[in-house]
Amino acid sequence: MTKVEMKMVDQANKIEQFRAFHVPGTPLVLFNIWDVGSAEAVAASGAKAIATSSWSVAKTNGFADGERIPLASVIQNLRRIVGAIDLPVTVDLESGYGDTPEVVAETIALAIEAGAVGCNLEDSFPANGKLRDTADQCKRIRRARQTADATGMHFFINARTDVFFERPRAQHDDAMFAEAIERAHAYAEAGANGLFVPGLIDINLIARLAKESSLPLNIMVGEGTAALRELSEHGVARVSYGPGPYLMAMKELEERARAVSV
Repeated sequence: MTKVEMKMVDQANKIEQFRAFHVPGTPLVLFNIWDVGSAEAVAASGAKAIATSSWSVAKTNGFADGERIPLASVIQNLRRIVGAIDLPVTVDLESGYGDTPEVVAETIALAIEAGAVGCNLEDSFPANGKLRDTADQCKRIRRARQTADATGMHFFINARTDVFFERPRAQHDDAMFAEAIERAHAYAEAGANGLFVPGLIDINLIARLAKESSLPLNIMVGEGTAALRELSEHGVARVSYGPGPYLMAMKELEERARAVSV
């Protein structure tokens, strides 16, 4: 077996491991990272898998979030992380760096070639945060699925819906839930493997979404989010921390530097 073949077998095995980690009630916890150093630190903690945060990757390279950091830099960073640790690595690809399904497919192919086991794929426009039409997003997911399958990899597409970013948390209601679950069903049919719903903190809506969605539910920890145990009890299958770890690390660095400054 050649080195390339061995690499592909290893990647395929990691993908299957990663998929198996998504168990409702026993969630996969992803403490998001941004570079090799942060990946190595989280891996040393005993983590099952590694996930990048697009916000953190952009920030540490001097860019704002919203696909402002060049895709080439994102892929290069991903490649270095995959080469440095022996854990499954999923990459935050924001909105796929392209409006058309064809361009999104090219982005997915690059991530797979770099060794990723999965990705996040958003349904909002990076320029303004507005939601894409559900049918259009399904076309993008479907093309991404076809591209991944053509490689022989069961690449994990974590379909992110930004429904609950459209209005303040106090206004999250049944109508927003109905739109989220409609998108969840459509994205599942298009070939998504997971449902990522950042911005949602209402534990009752979380429980309903976990129950009614055929996709394992990913919740992001933020201000007001329920404790991990409660999220587990309500059927969540994946918990991520987004930019939180980067912000905590930089705050600690600032405080340590301030303590020794004269």
